[in-house]
Amino acid sequence: MGVGLYTSRLVLDALGVVDYGVYGLVGGIVTTFAFLNSAMASATQRYLSFDIGKNDIERLKKTFNATLNIHILIAFIILILAETIGLWFVNYQLNIPSDRMVAANWVYQFSVFAFILNVIQVPYNALLFAREHMSVYAYVSILETILKLIIVLILVQVNTDKLILYAILTFIVAFVIRMIYKLYCKKHFKESVYKFYWDKAYYKELMSYSGWNLFGNIAAVARGQGSNILLNLFFGPIANASYSLTVMVQGVVGSFVSNFQVAVNPQIIKNYAKGDKDASINLIYKSAKFSYFGMLILVVPLLINLDYVMNLWLKEVPAYAIEFIRLALVCSMIETLSNPLMSGLQATGKIKLYQVIVGTLVFLNFPLIWLLFKYTNLPISLYWSYLLIAIISLLFRLYFIQNLMKVNINQFFSKVLLRISLVSLSIVVLYYLGGNYLIESEKFLLFIVKTIITVLIIVLITSMIGLTKGERRFIMHIVQSKMKAKL
Repeated sequence: MGVGLYTSRLVLDALGVVDYGVYGLVGGIVTTFAFLNSAMASATQRYLSFDIGKNDIERLKKTFNATLNIHILIAFIILILAETIGLWFVNYQLNIPSDRMVAANWVYQFSVFAFILNVIQVPYNALLFAREHMSVYAYVSILETILKLIIVLILVQVNTDKLILYAILTFIVAFVIRMIYKLYCKKHFKESVYKFYWDKAYYKELMSYSGWNLFGNIAAVARGQGSNILLNLFFGPIANASYSLTVMVQGVVGSFVSNFQVAVNPQIIKNYAKGDKDASINLIYKSAKFSYFGMLILVVPLLINLDYVMNLWLKEVPAYAIEFIRLALVCSMIETLSNPLMSGLQATGKIKLYQVIVGTLVFLNFPLIWLLFKYTNLPISLYWSYLLIAIISLLFRLYFIQNLMKVNINQFFSKVLLRISLVSLSIVVLYYLGGNYLIESEKFLLFIVKTIITVLIIVLITSMIGLTKGERRFIMHIVQSKMKAKL
């Protein structure tokens, strides 16, 4: 997180606001085609975890090879789409300064290459998660972060077109990371050895499952990249810079919780595959609650000190960025609760109606944002739409998890929603009773001290109100055992 925030500051400073916006916008056009990959990625993760839960090694080999073949095909399709429709859109439809069009095309091409590498990499990453080799994922993620830091340090020193160089170096990092994951899987997982496999019925099953995920992923792309395009058309590259920065902050802050959920999600699916539905449901409860509390510890101090942090972090804060980030973090808190529910729904395999309804809701962001931009002329209205749809989508996911997994919604409300609501309300009340005066500061050392106090208060409130006695004992046992091990 620290390196990620530091490098983004240097990148923004090195590229400038306009080039930073161009990079986020053009790279975003490539990820518009992610709906093809993301749909199959969900199916890949689900089926690999399910086969391991069933302890069916032969089927696991077939699943890996079948999904790898499909991802290679998806990569080929994306390449064709990117070099035709995507290339036309970049050159003739986007609002990019004429003197940066050549650089924008370089960025586009290397973004395409990096994206295709990531598409082919999906089955290897999915297998790594399904096998729960999380330490490898952690080490490689740290290496990737260090390589990105090196890229930025090079970028600051050279005297050339920094936008083009940044795109090329980012592609090289993507290639190195892909090779590491591939070689590790081939060495440690015998099922990852490629062998062409054809079973029409099984391919049809995989494609059918991913087909309904495809609907939901198209909706997600329409929301994410569609929003970026609308920002460009209505407000220009500076708004795109603010949006790219906001997405980056969401990613950095959310990585703390998403990595926790990456570890939990395979267990939700495996327990369901073994027939232990109660264990799967319990993991959904725990994951939702602990993920929310983890985000709370990070988000509250950031929200309270956002103006100070942004000016401390960046030499030049893009217009709209602070407004965007504030509402985006609130949206992330809501979506944190939704993610474990989505894993439970994927485990059932019965996702047709769920994807149609929730996907339609998510897709409605695009026309709603267009209307808000047209009639309010306010860039921040983008996140008004996000927040409204996120809350409605959470309610529908609760409805589907109740029907498909027979989750007791009353228990979810009492064990999760009630406790997180009480904790959140307590923090808000304390802030308005005097915390706003306590937190405000223009001196770095004082800011650090007060932030630590804020975190301690949040942890104390969470422990007293948010956790059960059993959960408190469990956490204390872990802390004590870790301290003894170090001593």
